[in-house]
Amino acid sequence: MMYDCSIEGLELFDAKEEHIPNLLFLIQKIAEYEKMSDEVTASYESLKESIFEKKRAHVILAKYQNEIVGYMLYFYNYSTFTGSANLYLEDIFILKEYRKLGIGKTFFKILAQIACKNHCKRIDWVCLNWNEPSLNFYKSIHAKRLDYWVLHRLEEIDIKNLANS
Repeated sequence: MMYDCSIEGLELFDAKEEHIPNLLFLIQKIAEYEKMSDEVTASYESLKESIFEKKRAHVILAKYQNEIVGYMLYFYNYSTFTGSANLYLEDIFILKEYRKLGIGKTFFKILAQIACKNHCKRIDWVCLNWNEPSLNFYKSIHAKRLDYWVLHRLEEIDIKNLANS
């Protein structure tokens, strides 16, 4: 699917299996930006299975002047408080040289349209506390910073240990 956008030379569209190499490249770039390159274990096969076969997430790509320059990956979660499905934005990333062109705001506008169409009451995401450019951008679109929640995580080995305890 193609999405409407008002930026000259910009196309936003749903990723297809043929775009997995582009997506892997962008995932490496966001990991590099976030100083987490050593944590990336995604592969062509894992993305193909989870995104394109099992449809566990949705990816929208940004192509600017015929070059793929960014992506947004989201999925649905559920809130018992709102009694509705909501969106969780896992990643939004635009190559450095293409930032400040309005691509990020356009991604969020499309995500908001998807949320409205699907009666979602929330869009949630996390941001590293040192990432001031992103934090300032989120503030500019009126996102609320929720400092009262504490993020917790079970990683793969912990999940296996818990499952087998």
